[in-house]
Amino acid sequence: MSDQPARWSQATVYPDMWADPDNDPRENNGGSPDGELPTLLDFLSGYRLTLRMKCEGLDPEQLARRSVPPSTMSLLGLIRHLAEVERDWRNWISHDEPLPKLYGRRDADFDGAVADQAVVDASYADLEREQAALDAALAEHPDLGERLGREDIAVRELMVHRIEEYARHCGHADLLRECVDGRVGQ
Repeated sequence: MSDQPARWSQATVYPDMWADPDNDPRENNGGSPDGELPTLLDFLSGYRLTLRMKCEGLDPEQLARRSVPPSTMSLLGLIRHLAEVERDWRNWISHDEPLPKLYGRRDADFDGAVADQAVVDASYADLEREQAALDAALAEHPDLGERLGREDIAVRELMVHRIEEYARHCGHADLLRECVDGRVGQ
């Protein structure tokens, strides 16, 4: 008997998919958005939702389960890491005093991702709050060529960077989830 979880999917139409295409909340039934900014926002939204889907249905122990030594990466760590980087990006576009790190020292986002329901709840709340704060700040700057903050970063560059960060970590989440219960990504 293998100690590896069996591969499975909740999709019924295509057994190798995460969700049936007709029930996939990431699918935009209205077609693709018009314009560059709506397209970037649509991709960002899709990757954010993908990360949440990868974490659905897991208990705190499963969310906090580390990948392979010596890595401290876990699904919960990814949630905390992305909350931290959303805050960092808000610091990039500001001229104000930088906001402090959410979790303190470097790598505390992953190191502090422990199997405790209170940590899980707080981590999701941190992510939602930081996403909303940066989204609101950027909504005031719809010109993708505008340069912001002490980093003098173009809104377009930041948007692409955000998409890239979430996309990369969704790939990590695919592998982490498969190690937890065999469920594969889509």
